[in-house]
Amino acid sequence: MRKTFLGEFEEIVLLAVAVLDAGAYGVSVTLEIEKQTGRSVGFNTVHTTLQRLEEKGFLSSKMGGATAERGGRRKRFFRLTAAGGKALKEVKDIRMQFWEALPPKAMYLSGR
Repeated sequence: MRKTFLGEFEEIVLLAVAVLDAGAYGVSVTLEIEKQTGRSVGFNTVHTTLQRLEEKGFLSSKMGGATAERGGRRKRFFRLTAAGGKALKEVKDIRMQFWEALPPKAMYLSGR
């Protein structure tokens, strides 16, 4: 079986979409990533990654209704697909395999 490999930022974007559930759109995903990671990310970077993940089949999207707060513009909402959920689970399993295989002394750096 072929494994799915995600870049770190792709993984973080997928996780943010999963956390936000039905409320995941470009700005909310950007804010969630900043909240969870404590690092600043550009909206354009998030938007490009959302599009790429949709092209890969890990996300689906639909347009929401127009709102006055956005000057009549609509938001594109993203949802995790079954393939996206599977990709996240595979990444989590691989990480857990490594953490479980890590000898306790590996976490302590010596002065040597």
